[in-house]
Amino acid sequence: MLDPTLSDWLDRQADALDRGDADPAALLPRLAAAGVLGVAVEERLGGAGGTLADAVERVAAVAARSLTAAFVFWGQRAFIEYLLQSPNQELRQRLLGDLLAGRLAGATGLSNAMKFLSGIEALQVVAHAEEAGWRLDGRLPWVTNLRSGDFVVAAAIERGEGGSPFVLAIPEGLAGLQRSADLRLLGLQCSNTAALDLRAVAVGRDWLLHDDARQFLPRVRPAFLGLQCGMAIGLARRALDEVQRHLGGSRSLLDGELAAQRETLDGHVAALHAGLASGEFASQPARLFRIRIGLAEAAANAVQLELQASGGKAYLSEHGAGFARRWRESAFVPIVTPSLVQLRAELQRQAEAKA
Repeated sequence: MLDPTLSDWLDRQADALDRGDADPAALLPRLAAAGVLGVAVEERLGGAGGTLADAVERVAAVAARSLTAAFVFWGQRAFIEYLLQSPNQELRQRLLGDLLAGRLAGATGLSNAMKFLSGIEALQVVAHAEEAGWRLDGRLPWVTNLRSGDFVVAAAIERGEGGSPFVLAIPEGLAGLQRSADLRLLGLQCSNTAALDLRAVAVGRDWLLHDDARQFLPRVRPAFLGLQCGMAIGLARRALDEVQRHLGGSRSLLDGELAAQRETLDGHVAALHAGLASGEFASQPARLFRIRIGLAEAAANAVQLELQASGGKAYLSEHGAGFARRWRESAFVPIVTPSLVQLRAELQRQAEAKA
């Protein structure tokens, strides 16, 4: 499924990408050269064609080797999806080619917006209208794929004068836009994750993605969450493959658990693919929330089973580096926005609203 050159590079660089010892600027060009960024983008637009489920499977294939790479892949592909869903065709024509080629990094600052959509928190950037566009003030505390020198970030913006919030693309280099140093994470250190401060940042109307966030966000949420699910799918598959490798074909007390976990994982993946194909998640997001929760739990369970199958060897640094990375990666999957706590809170809110 993946280009062998990319697969080999990820296998060799996975630990360095996680620790921050690799060059983070090399990641997007590698993904672009392998053709994965254009999956589920129409060929007439410069993409490779295919379905959103195909794109999820590419994210999963990358995640099986490096969750850092998959996290960057997800951010880039999510931004591409915003352009595909935007009515601003001129902006799409201007940015899409560079995004698909990895020359421009697309950062998804819509984590705050997705929480806003569920009533979890307020929008953190406010706009005041000006003749040529808007003046922005606020802070985005956690944004991934902010590759220094050439990024553009999507954010949902509150109108200072009141009215419906809107969604903007904000390019690097504007006066008043300040990127922090990379956040010090427990892993995924080459993901170019940082904070953005905006102080009287002037943005023109030609950078508008959509003038109504409450219409746009539900439309892009299936892709935002669906592609994100690919990270958990890939991690879980890799851990279960490692379990199989440790067992070596001999009978084991873990055989039944391994089979049960594969069956559970395959069921979640099938439900995800079916929902993306039917389009049902746009009007029934709770189904997607439950799948996202189930896949995160499947990844955690798979890594725990890998530990049991490998025994004490997994705790030796000489043998267990890959396992230790997957353990850290499995701890990240439940907290990436929207976190499992946030998803469960939203499901509870919906259930109470129906009661």
